[in-house]
Amino acid sequence: MTLYESGSDTIIVDCGLACPDEDLLGVDLVIPDFTYVERTVESVRGIFITHGHEDHIGALPYLLRTVNIPVYASKLTIGLIEGKLKEHGLLGKVQLNVVAPGDRIKAGCMEVEFIHVNHSIPDACALAIHTPAGVVIQTGDFKIDYTPIQGDVIDLARFGELGSKGVLALLADSTNVERPGSTPSEHTVGDSFDKLFRKAGNRRIIVATFSSNIHRVQQIIDCSARYGRKVCVSGRSMVNVVNTAVELGYLNIPENMLVDLDLVGRYPDDQMVVITTGSQGEAMSALTRMARGDHRKLQITPNDMIIISATPIPGNEKTVGRVVNDLMKLGAEVIYERMYDVHVSGHACQDELRMMLGLTRPRFFMPVHGEYKHLKKHSDLAISMGMDPRRIFISEIGKVLETDGVKMNFMGTVPAGRVLVDGLGVGDVGSIVLRDRKHLSEDGLIVAVATIDSASGTIVAGPDLVSRGFVYVREAEDMIREAEELTRSVIEDCLTAGSWDWATIKQRVRDELSGFLFSRTRRSPMILPIIQEI
Repeated sequence: MTLYESGSDTIIVDCGLACPDEDLLGVDLVIPDFTYVERTVESVRGIFITHGHEDHIGALPYLLRTVNIPVYASKLTIGLIEGKLKEHGLLGKVQLNVVAPGDRIKAGCMEVEFIHVNHSIPDACALAIHTPAGVVIQTGDFKIDYTPIQGDVIDLARFGELGSKGVLALLADSTNVERPGSTPSEHTVGDSFDKLFRKAGNRRIIVATFSSNIHRVQQIIDCSARYGRKVCVSGRSMVNVVNTAVELGYLNIPENMLVDLDLVGRYPDDQMVVITTGSQGEAMSALTRMARGDHRKLQITPNDMIIISATPIPGNEKTVGRVVNDLMKLGAEVIYERMYDVHVSGHACQDELRMMLGLTRPRFFMPVHGEYKHLKKHSDLAISMGMDPRRIFISEIGKVLETDGVKMNFMGTVPAGRVLVDGLGVGDVGSIVLRDRKHLSEDGLIVAVATIDSASGTIVAGPDLVSRGFVYVREAEDMIREAEELTRSVIEDCLTAGSWDWATIKQRVRDELSGFLFSRTRRSPMILPIIQEI
């Protein structure tokens, strides 16, 4: 999410979400902190979206439930946004505007121009933001594909035209900057599918890919039609995206080719192709459920050929490997290796990034979209092309980069960061809750319960210890009995000394129990004392 401010006008570019890291236990999504937007909402003229991937549109419902700002995006992107807003009960309450490449939208003293680019989803656009200080180009996610499956080649001529007139700053995609050369065309995947479909013979084919990769889905459908196979779509996000793409004319599916999931069993294996989610090994995805054997409608058999048409996102390698192992144990053949060319990236490699820099010739450069190592590598690439290092800025979330059209410098920060979404809760899971979850996941929980007679100052019930995730009580009865005696002794000492402060008693129980259990097990469970008074 990027904010541009000029005078009393502000525009927002993209509003995406991230998937939680492994240390964010139980968290579903990570979205931006909208505090600054909410504080300056009166000046915001619009939200401009580059394309329809989750990391660019996923947080829109969470922002638009608190502020009402018009959204501008291409036809397919708006279709996907409508689906998200419908889920959140916001459809019809937000002004959604469909734009086409070449359109220019006035936004206060700024003007936003949409420029066609190639990516792994149709209708992706870069933005040229015409400001009083000069033109800023934000590429969004892009690559240069000279033989796209659908639509035109990236509008390199427009980038060159803007470059010849003078570009103040370029914000460019850095995701694939570590890879030399150019990203292969999506057509290479189609050729690989053709060979694999031929090789499959009389087996059923299951293809897992990103639900948003409509070009890939089209190639699977084309291949299925060529080999006389029916197609079934599995996975909620895949079904939603395919329905939207068909409705808007971005997917061409022959009549009577799509088969409902309930009817798959009626067709012989050699007549069936299943397109599914789960290429990243997501825990609740359709492919992962098939691998575990608990998918309600699809069971993996040795007569299945499974094609994972994606490369694991960094950090997902183990999860994907586990799914591949489970599928193979069920007897299926799994195609996932790079040698089969069943996936190409949607992001530009080094030669394409050099071309973008060469065409636009920006005065200033800020690499975006990637980890710090990608941003640094991209800045090195620009320096190798002769760019002055003093005109390259690697930013951080919340930093303000200010320019008057001549100079550019960092000027402080604004409230920013990540907000965690857990179920229906937005932002109610903080560092303390996460710390407790981590503690519980590592060492478990001990609950110590005792009932005290307030009149006589004696223990009338307990103390009883309940263990969850710490030790199996039946195999540690002696230790639990000793721990209960220790708890009794601590509470009686406090009562004898006239200490009736519940907080003090609980803290003493917690301290003594913690020391005892650690000395016996070298583990530190979370200890929750519960003192009841009658």
